[in-house]
Amino acid sequence: QVQLVESGGGLVQAGGSLRLSCAASGRTFSRYAMGWFRQAPGKEREFVAAINWSGGATHYADSVKGRFTISRDNAKNTVYLQMNSLKPEDTGVYYCAAQRSLTSVVLTNVDYWGQGTQVTVSS
Repeated sequence: QVQLVESGGGLVQAGGSLRLSCAASGRTFSRYAMGWFRQAPGKEREFVAAINWSGGATHYADSVKGRFTISRDNAKNTVYLQMNSLKPEDTGVYYCAAQRSLTSVVLTNVDYWGQGTQVTVSS
């Protein structure tokens, strides 16, 4: 069992930055590919970014490429999402996700979800 707890959300003006963190419980964190998804009001949850078990491979949605950076620290059981040049359309609840995999950076079968953290970008 893995529990994921997100933090770092908040209200920021367009053009600003936020850093989200996701702390994972358990001793098998390094066996999981990790990722971030988001859900805007009235919309379906969408993929944002993912990172493989070692941190050696990453994958981003086109809408955030060049602005967001995902990283992980396996010693701290934590994954991060650095968000720069934020836009109002980045507003939503951001969810951390974990998928047990030592080969993939594509999250198609998520095993665990966090509870989410709100990000609001004002124009």
